[in-house]
Amino acid sequence: ASELLHPYYEFLDAGMRVDVASIQGGVIPMEPGMLGWPIAGAYEKRFLDDPAAQEWVAESLKIDDLDFTQYDVVFLAGGWGAAFDLGQSQVLGDKITEANASGALLGAVCHGPLGFIQARKADGTPLLEGVRATGVTDEAVAALGITCTPMHPETEMRKVGAIFEEEHDAMHEFFTNHRAQDGNLFTGMNQNASCSTAQDIMLSLLSQ
Repeated sequence: ASELLHPYYEFLDAGMRVDVASIQGGVIPMEPGMLGWPIAGAYEKRFLDDPAAQEWVAESLKIDDLDFTQYDVVFLAGGWGAAFDLGQSQVLGDKITEANASGALLGAVCHGPLGFIQARKADGTPLLEGVRATGVTDEAVAALGITCTPMHPETEMRKVGAIFEEEHDAMHEFFTNHRAQDGNLFTGMNQNASCSTAQDIMLSLLSQ
């Protein structure tokens, strides 16, 4: 929930118009327990009293119907479900390719960077090739014991040539707020970087 809601409210409170979309459109499932005690924070509680945000999550747009070049920012939230569809979607890869070519700022956290795997630079090479980026690590996936997902960000990002960054200072990496920026690409290592990654993006927008 935090990987969607924290950037959503950060962007919204800054005066940006925010659309919420998904691979299939419609309901975006959230991991059970993420909206209640002891996990829920201020933005999760805000969501529970926000009919407009709830409507976005219940009736998200389908990415096929969107022109990504009309957005200043494209932000990919992660979560375990993202491991099953973001990296496998050629439509998303093509849309990210178009957004990148248009000069949009691209952001993602945790499993979200899997959505960059199929995207390409203008010269046809992988978007992540030679680019500093981060996401949830193989070590964190193993520590949580959720290895049944079909794609793991660190593994897949390295396969396409990303210069993968990680931070080991926090206990089991779960509490780190590590982010990486390379050009127009902004990535956060896990859910704790959701707000900061969105803020990094907006600071970059202000400097343009």
